[in-house]
Amino acid sequence: MLDKIKSVMIGHAVGDALGVPVEFASREEIAENPVTDMEGFGTYPYPAGTWSDDTSMSLGALDCLADGEINWDKIMDNFGKWLDDGEYTPSGEAFDVGRTCLNAIISYFTKGTKANESGGADEHSNGNGSLMRILPLAYYLHYKNITDDKEIINLVNNISSLTHAHDISKLGCYIYVKYVLFLLNDYDKKLAYKKIQEIDYSFYPKDVVDVYNRILNEDISKYSIDEINSSGYIVDTLEASLWMLLNTKSYSEAIIGSINLGNDTDTIGAICGSMAGLIYGLNSIPEKWLNT
Repeated sequence: MLDKIKSVMIGHAVGDALGVPVEFASREEIAENPVTDMEGFGTYPYPAGTWSDDTSMSLGALDCLADGEINWDKIMDNFGKWLDDGEYTPSGEAFDVGRTCLNAIISYFTKGTKANESGGADEHSNGNGSLMRILPLAYYLHYKNITDDKEIINLVNNISSLTHAHDISKLGCYIYVKYVLFLLNDYDKKLAYKKIQEIDYSFYPKDVVDVYNRILNEDISKYSIDEINSSGYIVDTLEASLWMLLNTKSYSEAIIGSINLGNDTDTIGAICGSMAGLIYGLNSIPEKWLNT
């Protein structure tokens, strides 16, 4: 189990770090000078190997869940340590802080908002900020052998709502967590994808489920790259990550492909990297990238 967690978490961090230097660059801009290796000092003034808020917030959550219990206040406290003190960062300071995450953390600490009610609940608060850091919950569920879907949905909804409380964000997190759980249970990537399409999503409003139609009712892998949007909108991020994972055959190919999609490169690299790390194993991650 520990080896699996390492492969997922390190795969996430490496994908994140590869994407940081070109975050916000368009697909067309990156195509002029494609990313092939880990670089630094691009979008942000940090050296190669620097991960972003995606991994830092995931580590903050993991630091709590590793104790074997869930305490929403402790997770938010760790997010505060990250934001104010640079905890869980390689550089000692937080950067690339998403607006919705920032607002939620400020609301929790300055307004006394309950932790799992701090997240933005309007339709415009559906960036990928909860998707990018919900990964540790999948470890927790797997380790605790929690299989009841109602309990999983409740936990996913609550941990998403720390920063993102709209149903679109909650459902995106649920799809991702369930996919990772299938991978942790040794399903291959294609069968795991088929399994998430068979899930009963009636716990979520139909109009919200319909937003994920391309993933849940079609075959996202069959779309052309020009039909894949790599923005920070949670639906786009999840689609792009799954599309790249299903259309590549190694960790390196999946991550390099993710970064060269452009736009929200660090988060798509992290999400795809977590799943690719689990599928291909820790030894599949290039040693040069690990060392950096």
